[in-house]
Amino acid sequence: MARRLLQLAELPVTELKGVGDTKAGSLAKLNIRSVLDMLTYYPRRYIDRTNQAKLADLEVGEEATVLVQVVKSTSRRTRNGKSMVTTDVTDGTGRLQVTFFNQPFRERQLAAGLDVVLFGRLELFQGQRKMTNPVVDLIGDRTAKIVPVYPQSEKAGVMSWDVARLCEETLKRAGEFADPLDTSIRDRLELMDRTAAFRGIHSPESMREAAMARRRLAFDELLRVQVELVHRKREMERTAVGIAHNVGVSGGAGAGGPLVARFHECLPYELTAAQKRAIGEITEDLAKGHPMHRLLQGDVGSGKTVVAVSALLAAVQGGHQGALMAPTEVLAEQHHLGIRHLLEGFTVPDTDGGNLFGGAGLDRPLRVVLLTNRTPAADRRRILADLASGSVDIAIGTHALISEGIEFGSLGVVVIDEQHRFGVEQRAALRDKGAGEAIPDVLVMTATPIPRTAAMTVYGDLDVSVLDELPPGRTPIVTRWAKSELDEIEVWQQVRDEVAAGRQAYVVCPLIDESEKLEVRSAQETFDELSAGELSDLRVGLLHGRLPAAEKAEVMESFRRCDLDVLVATTVIEVGVDVPNATVMVILDATRFGIAQLHQLRGRVGRGSAKSWCWLVGEPTNGDGEARLEALVRSTDGFELAEVDLDLRGEGTLMGERQKGQNDLKLASLRRDREWVVKAREVAMEILDADPDLAEHELLAEEVELFLGGEDVDFLLKS
Repeated sequence: MARRLLQLAELPVTELKGVGDTKAGSLAKLNIRSVLDMLTYYPRRYIDRTNQAKLADLEVGEEATVLVQVVKSTSRRTRNGKSMVTTDVTDGTGRLQVTFFNQPFRERQLAAGLDVVLFGRLELFQGQRKMTNPVVDLIGDRTAKIVPVYPQSEKAGVMSWDVARLCEETLKRAGEFADPLDTSIRDRLELMDRTAAFRGIHSPESMREAAMARRRLAFDELLRVQVELVHRKREMERTAVGIAHNVGVSGGAGAGGPLVARFHECLPYELTAAQKRAIGEITEDLAKGHPMHRLLQGDVGSGKTVVAVSALLAAVQGGHQGALMAPTEVLAEQHHLGIRHLLEGFTVPDTDGGNLFGGAGLDRPLRVVLLTNRTPAADRRRILADLASGSVDIAIGTHALISEGIEFGSLGVVVIDEQHRFGVEQRAALRDKGAGEAIPDVLVMTATPIPRTAAMTVYGDLDVSVLDELPPGRTPIVTRWAKSELDEIEVWQQVRDEVAAGRQAYVVCPLIDESEKLEVRSAQETFDELSAGELSDLRVGLLHGRLPAAEKAEVMESFRRCDLDVLVATTVIEVGVDVPNATVMVILDATRFGIAQLHQLRGRVGRGSAKSWCWLVGEPTNGDGEARLEALVRSTDGFELAEVDLDLRGEGTLMGERQKGQNDLKLASLRRDREWVVKAREVAMEILDADPDLAEHELLAEEVELFLGGEDVDFLLKS
């Protein structure tokens, strides 16, 4: 009978030969507790003995991986008392002396006759070919053509050869594996069967076989995630009670309803095709009887706010309320100012549950309120009463909107801006503010574009709308990198020139106060230096998160009124701040920021008709830092930069809360496996279309439950 993975998960690792309590304790430090954990503890690389580097062929200065045999190891103390182990090794083509400093255990570990893999740089010292402190993998007596090298832990006492031996035993005793994929799907995607994949990943006959095995097992990981996300999404659509908004003709001129149409007519510009498409997609969702769960992602300045207001108005015209939650008071206040301006003069029916489609009169102003922790107590009490009675149409605020005691009369649409800045429980709490059993429609927005494949995995349960074009009038931003002190002179000269021309500038620093640990400029220190030096003849303000709320608001308002020429700030101004007169963004110690954050900061300028600049100041501390800044100089396309960011950082940070326990992607990579993410989602939808409850795919359902578990996915889907 074919072996199921669940059976292996139920067997403790002590079932394997030679694994007693002590060894089991060591393996547990590597999160190997069951036979399944052992089977899915994959090699991190392979040594191709048919094509491996030979000692005789290595050039001095070259980094290489070599498979060698220990001849002898000796140890002694240096003059300053440090331990030094010298090991002589050979591969049959040449000899090498390997030196380890402050690693006395190497003498015992590297006994004569042991086969080891070394990775290091070949040096020449006093005529002798040497390596100093190379990486060591113990592989035991391995005669295969392809030798797997596993992650090992000398501290835990588990070496690569230990893992290889236990994996071999697991494969031998397991026999054939049950395969959750139909032969037709495997053939179409050119994937090997499950048994061949496990054997090929641990004991490949060729590097091609190892690659094919990895592809199949990575696909399995991606498929399980997609099956769970698509299944949960469809289950929610089928069972959750939502609000069927009356939004007019889907996709037509009246899409969204008359209030939305009138809003669009009053805009001083034409909507972009991308905005129209996104509004159409949202309108279709709002017309359905199940809750919308949609992600709106668009680059800086792509017009997300107009799309969000359209969604909020669709709720209001049906007698419901809208809420927009922002992560900071600065951003919430910015939204309040902007949305009140956009909706100036709008009126709605003054009837209980009035509906514009019923022809009721338009006789009261549409009411937009701001609620943050800084709202005065008297105003707060009045706003809370009006929210509960339904006389507030749109509420804008921070996490204060989800405080205990806040109730909405009939919350219809929730917009969550910069959703990654909120905790999952915070987002769920606002959604739960809906009246009765009806769950409000939720639109989450981000100006940090997410690569398509990452979005399909991290936000696979959301529908995704993309704003991939900028409205006319957005000015291109010239980005330059100031690498030296000479370059910095040009930076401050440009700031002075722009201020002389009636413009304004931002200067952004990573920290508030001076830090000896991180040699970066603080906002306070920079403010003091610039005020007394380079910008002494300008009006310079300071803004950071530790300022009292009232003072913070006053500084921001002074900058908006052009009472300040330059604003020195921390990343509190990263999102949402909109001052069209600002044309220069100076980011100090730019290598301390990630690509997404740099792109967000750059988006604070270029918001008016004047040409704008962004200066990235500082020398990179590593190759990734240099690549980030070069990418920013090269491109202003947030989606292109998101792909670069994914390549540089990997997907660990994108997976967020999902990076824990059994549901980690052990083999699959959102970078390397972009096309397979798409294929996995297509297969998941194909399977669920034919078999919604996975009744005919019992093994797949079992593995989804085994690897993804209920609690982790519930937590993920709350977002």
